[in-house]
Amino acid sequence: MIVLGIHPGLHDASAALLDDYQVLGAVQLERLNRVKGSGVEREAWAWPCVDELLSMQGLQRSDVDAVAFTRESFPRIYLRKMQTPLRRLVTTLAPGTIAKRPTKILSNALNEERSHDPATLFDIEGFLADSGFRGDVRVHWCNHHFAHAITALFFTDWAEALIYTADGHGDNVCSSARSLAEGKISCLFGGEEALLDPRRLDSLGFAYGFVTRALGFRMLRHEGKVTGLAAYGEPTLYERMAEHFSVDAIGRVWCDWINFLELEAGINAIVGGARREDAAASVQMLVEQVTLDSLSRILRQVPHRRLGLAGGLFANVKLNRFLAEHLDLDALFIAPPMGDEGLSLGAALHFLLDRDGLATWLDRRYRLEDLYWGRDYDAIIDHVLALEPGISRTGEAPVQGAAARLASGNIGAVFSGRMEFGPRALGARSILANPSRRAVHDELNRRLSRTEFMPFAPVVTETDAARVFDITSCNAYACRFMTITTDVRPEWRERIQAVVHVDGSARPQIARRVANPLYYDILVDFTRKTGIPALVNTSFNVHEEPIVNRPEECVRALTDRRIDFVVTKHGLYTTSEGSAVTSSGASRRL
Repeated sequence: MIVLGIHPGLHDASAALLDDYQVLGAVQLERLNRVKGSGVEREAWAWPCVDELLSMQGLQRSDVDAVAFTRESFPRIYLRKMQTPLRRLVTTLAPGTIAKRPTKILSNALNEERSHDPATLFDIEGFLADSGFRGDVRVHWCNHHFAHAITALFFTDWAEALIYTADGHGDNVCSSARSLAEGKISCLFGGEEALLDPRRLDSLGFAYGFVTRALGFRMLRHEGKVTGLAAYGEPTLYERMAEHFSVDAIGRVWCDWINFLELEAGINAIVGGARREDAAASVQMLVEQVTLDSLSRILRQVPHRRLGLAGGLFANVKLNRFLAEHLDLDALFIAPPMGDEGLSLGAALHFLLDRDGLATWLDRRYRLEDLYWGRDYDAIIDHVLALEPGISRTGEAPVQGAAARLASGNIGAVFSGRMEFGPRALGARSILANPSRRAVHDELNRRLSRTEFMPFAPVVTETDAARVFDITSCNAYACRFMTITTDVRPEWRERIQAVVHVDGSARPQIARRVANPLYYDILVDFTRKTGIPALVNTSFNVHEEPIVNRPEECVRALTDRRIDFVVTKHGLYTTSEGSAVTSSGASRRL
């Protein structure tokens, strides 16, 4: 059965395509329209994501058997309050006209109308028919936080777990907790019953976002900068922030700033005039302490040894490490597409749960090997690079040539296979560099127009991971997808300076050859040449742009001299102004 999951969010819109339990693909709107964090208000609804996925599989919308939605932004023209003749008029206009009209967040409309059933408010049959789906296509609606939670559970083999979600806001909830035990999932709080509650904002996620904005960064985009900045400051504002948050007996988080205006005004009043490093450290301590309090209370009442996390708050890798170190856990897993981009996948997985029942669904789970779910350009990337004036193929073997250039100090990029889904570059669209000199950090920031206090991440093989980083049985699975920080072992901090943050931590990716042989083999050959068992791995993009997706974006990065070379499965490419490596391994400028 072909199952299409769609998250038509105002930010991080996405779609996912499954053939029963096999993920055929998943893509974020930002990767297609090149607007970072893009939502449906900027595009023709979520159709670019849908059509990209179907095209990748040689399918049409009429081939889809089931469509699973989150209750986010839909064209207002299909609200049943709209006059039918008006909708009929609009549907006769040019394709895309409907989708470009204003949207309405469906969960907000349900709250306003005191209804749990989207069918009472929205003409989904008309919407799908006008959009080219079959009349017998199955329709499924998924709760926002359940969609988050289910992605953190499906890619595990756990028989028991606590699944906890937290983000800005979704379906009238800012956090939720669910327990898997004895073959049942129990919602502890934050479930569907909250959809019709009075609307309020008990949101650590938005508190972090408003601090991000108060410090001059972009909310819903630059929160990671605040996390990086926190290590440079002192939490001098923590007490003032914390007095507005509380955790009740069952672990729910409450805030006495109950709406957007109050929360932003309250944050601004506290942050105003403070050093930005101290404000960052303060809000970081806030999310760590309140989330720990919440989880500790839950786990005292519903004991679990395994914890799954999802939702935008857990893009905060420093928070994830804090929880791993302060809770008594055997294993911690963070959904790799933890933000709202992961909701399309969660909606599709929830449809399968509803269709098959929990016992079958649990039995069909599997651990993730990779997130290479975008389009594969291997068949054309070498041709596109070779046709570009000023770019030439060097004749070097891809693995050995890339490793030698990295050893000599060049900065390169991998463009290989299907691109990654989610916020992290994991070797398909990655920039690589030698981590042994701190100057590499500064040079990367200069070339990529990034912020100087943001750390770069390392990639390491499974063989070397534990001797370089504080890898444990609790965090090892999460480290495969760069969703948690760890300590760098003291004896390695000077040797891999470019990936060690000011607090002695790093956010490692543990690479396995089965997922990406080119990426893995470059790392192994670099280690053989240098004795350094790690490389810098940062996303293949310039600041404020999404990760490179198409070949032409890769070409532009090379011709703009953001990188010195590009390596593909079949060749290594430089510009005429790039660098070469002599037989002795030293670099020289051509």
